[in-house]
Amino acid sequence: MVFVVQASTSVEPQALPTGAEIRAQLDRIRSSAEFDAPERARRFLTYVVEETIIGRADRIKAYSIATEVFGRDSSFDAQTDPAVRIEAGRIRRALELYYLVAGQEDPVIVTIPKGGYVPAFRYNHPEPRGEIQLLSQEKPIDHTGWRAPSTRLWLALFAALGLAIVLFSMDRISRQSVDQENAVSRTTHPQVGPGLPILLVEPFEDLSGAPNSQTIARGLTDEVISQISKFKEIVVVTGQTPAASAASARGNAGSLYALEGRVRVDDQKLRMSARLLNRTDGSVVWANNYDKVLKVTDLLELEADIARAVATTLAQPYGIIFQADAAHMARSPPDDWEAYACTLAYYGYRANLSPQTHTSVQSCLKRAVERYPNYATAWALLSLTYLDEFRFRYRLDSPSSPSLDLATESARRATELDPQNVRALQAQMLAYFFRGDIDTALHVGARAFAINPNDTELSGEYGFRLALSGQWTTGCKLVTEAVSRNPGPLGYFEAALAVCAYISKDYATAERLARLADLRANPIYHVILLAILGKLGRTDDAAIERQWLESNAPMLLKNIRQEVSLRVFRPEDQHQFIEGLRKAGVAVPGE
Repeated sequence: MVFVVQASTSVEPQALPTGAEIRAQLDRIRSSAEFDAPERARRFLTYVVEETIIGRADRIKAYSIATEVFGRDSSFDAQTDPAVRIEAGRIRRALELYYLVAGQEDPVIVTIPKGGYVPAFRYNHPEPRGEIQLLSQEKPIDHTGWRAPSTRLWLALFAALGLAIVLFSMDRISRQSVDQENAVSRTTHPQVGPGLPILLVEPFEDLSGAPNSQTIARGLTDEVISQISKFKEIVVVTGQTPAASAASARGNAGSLYALEGRVRVDDQKLRMSARLLNRTDGSVVWANNYDKVLKVTDLLELEADIARAVATTLAQPYGIIFQADAAHMARSPPDDWEAYACTLAYYGYRANLSPQTHTSVQSCLKRAVERYPNYATAWALLSLTYLDEFRFRYRLDSPSSPSLDLATESARRATELDPQNVRALQAQMLAYFFRGDIDTALHVGARAFAINPNDTELSGEYGFRLALSGQWTTGCKLVTEAVSRNPGPLGYFEAALAVCAYISKDYATAERLARLADLRANPIYHVILLAILGKLGRTDDAAIERQWLESNAPMLLKNIRQEVSLRVFRPEDQHQFIEGLRKAGVAVPGE
């Protein structure tokens, strides 16, 4: 028997899957680690699929799901209780990600079309990806229980994103002229030429009418704008300014989002409800509530706390806006996103620090600064790719590589264009550090951290520099805090924490963190793991790491003392690393 349920009009009726095939696909989905959904969502999916297969699709309503799957009583009211709607959104996103990562070649596609809860089934045709989306368009969605994508999902997304950008850049490489419209002065409206996402922050609404509540709503609006505007990878405009209308009307800009907020003040309690909308289709991308006890004496700090939380969640690399744009870019890169696409690709490269990915991302950023020479963030990220050539020893076969000089010059250009750009200051900090000017490096890092402590990429890197300069307690604490607030791939910072554990002589924890980081393509990762295994006396495992380095980065081991001193400032800390490498079987020249 063939079951036809809300099938796409492009699929012939006789081509739809059977009940047995659908059940087999359901088992395939539920058993996959890439189906990233909680147990209740899995029961939900099983229920609606089975009900449809046995011919009871007409019974699938919010009420039946709530009572039969969630165990709600007969008083359940879908109009006031969004539980079913929220869970459906999670299932849609989990299915979309599953088919992007693990299910691309599965024989049957299972979806839950928006507007209802009845699933649809079809065979997997040769080009199904155009129908797969990473963001649900259901509204409203409550993401209070939102979970960051798993590392494997991030890596798959970045692989798709990287391929899209490479193909896109090949198509655009011959375009040398600068679009005059994209070079409009910042004094007239936001610079959106590189395709940066635009965030319209609407004035937050006062719902209570209590004394001073309108003032609080205005204060929260201003503070959120202030905190988000510190992130230079997006453009922030207010909903009441002419710039907002101009940005919205510009067809060649990047993605357009709107942040809405509602403030309630009741009995010395403050609740701020916020949600992020995709202005293109009206979908709710993210929503959350922030509750605080209201005290007049610390009102400004209270507003700042909420604003910092919102800014970090939405605007940092790997945050909500980044995820939405990376997913969109992986599907279909628009014509005028080339420069911004390169910034997305850079953070994708950060997931595994692979030399191969590094080369394509660096080439993309070189073209970006040629086309948009005033785009400070692109110069900063280009500087970081040059620095990675140097610090991760990607090109050891080229002893005269000018990577550090190029990194320094690119960082200088970035900071001249935008002295408040945290990514530019981060690049400058690292350039000074690897030149051996530790004091200046930490001074620049402290300045960047003061500008935007909510940027976890900056705070983690600054913390690691502090640690390597000898301030291990302060620096490692900062790295730990950055990891706890960063929703993206954490391999680089987990490796940093492995170094922290090594210096504190907790070698078992150091190995666990290093294994967790798993930056297998990166030479320095293998050096860290090799020293740890040496301290643990794991000679067989150490031999495997040593063999990898001898095959892939032999010059690194030949100059290992110099390589350690380049990264670790204090002689006693250098000695501890060298000691671990010696115990791992590395031939290190005498003191």
